[in-house]
Amino acid sequence: MDLKEIEKLIKEAMPDAKIEIQDLAGDGNHYSATITSFSFSGKSKIEQHKMVYNSLKGKMGNELHALAIKTKEQ
Repeated sequence: MDLKEIEKLIKEAMPDAKIEIQDLAGDGNHYSATITSFSFSGKSKIEQHKMVYNSLKGKMGNELHALAIKTKEQ
């Protein structure tokens, strides 16, 4: 799974999101993402992370091996 596909899936779920993704190991399997969105407002960090995982539509752990997530309210 590449950076653009991860970004596309998150954007579909949270159109206002600002997304920064880094390939941590250069292997296309280990990424770090910082997502800033108004939709995180009033939600706990756990709820915010669940929103991101849900946006990936089950690809986490399958096509996408590892994604470190940092969320921020806009």
